Amino acid sequence: MSFSSEKADRSWVAQRLPSKDDQAGLLVLPGLLTYGIFMLYPIMYLIFLSFTNAGGAEDLIQGTYDFIALDNYGRLVQDSQFWTSMGVTWLFVFVSVVLKIFFSIALALVFTHDRVRGKRYMRALAIIPLGLPPVFTITVWRQLFSPARFGIVNEVYINIAGFLGQNPEPIGWFFNRWMAFFSYVVTELWLAYAFMLIIIVSALQDVSSELHDAAKVDGAGYLHRFVHVTLPAIKRPVWFASILTGAASFQQFLVPFIFNMGGPRRQNEFILLYGFREAFQSPPRMGLGAAIMVIALIFIGMFMWINVKKGRLAEGLSDQ
Repeated sequence: MSFSSEKADRSWVAQRLPSKDDQAGLLVLPGLLTYGIFMLYPIMYLIFLSFTNAGGAEDLIQGTYDFIALDNYGRLVQDSQFWTSMGVTWLFVFVSVVLKIFFSIALALVFTHDRVRGKRYMRALAIIPLGLPPVFTITVWRQLFSPARFGIVNEVYINIAGFLGQNPEPIGWFFNRWMAFFSYVVTELWLAYAFMLIIIVSALQDVSSELHDAAKVDGAGYLHRFVHVTLPAIKRPVWFASILTGAASFQQFLVPFIFNMGGPRRQNEFILLYGFREAFQSPPRMGLGAAIMVIALIFIGMFMWINVKKGRLAEGLSDQ
């Protein structure tokens, strides 16, 4: 074979190979297909169900349900339990996120301070909650808050009160709305603070020591340096972590479910637990449950979009 004919063959093969752009598209195609099958299809099916009067699983299998347009959404707007669930969910998100921010920043400052010894071991111990199954952790916390006298929280409370000369009854943590809400918040704080702690510790380690030294030369005290040097430097990581943990708090289901099923009298029934009850408990109303989930999906999407815009977290991505 001559050199010219061999070169022509190579050119013919090269023309039929996919271009670099096409190759890149082929590489991401499996990921797109997986995302479509496991994410987009369930979401589209959920939206479809929300416009039907589907009841239990038999209705879905046999197709014995009707299209009822926006009736489920109209029913929810008139349901006081829906607004109770939405209100207590957002209150839980706000209180738990604020506490997680303050608690994690305080711990992170301790774990990054020059005078603290054994910081690495303390960090390792502090992130243990991330490695424990949530169901196990929540069950343990439920026992700690047990309304019975053997519940450790009640036992500590009674012993302290006895030391002060009083003889109180055990606190019914699960039978009072705000006591139960408080126990939810404490448990959520334990479940999620470690994630925020890791991000804040990483951010604090990147804060320039030169800025602190310059502030010291200008006579700034610790609090002044923290407010005007440290906080601006870690603002974006803290905001980012707050959005993620806020979204996780909005989707909290296991804590009220395991503690007392959102009680007492469904006053602490978070929005996902409310949707679960309607979809699967007697009588099952999957169409109505789907409408609740769609509304929750819209709210959580708006929450994340507004906070990303407000925190300007997407700035600079277009330059990459």
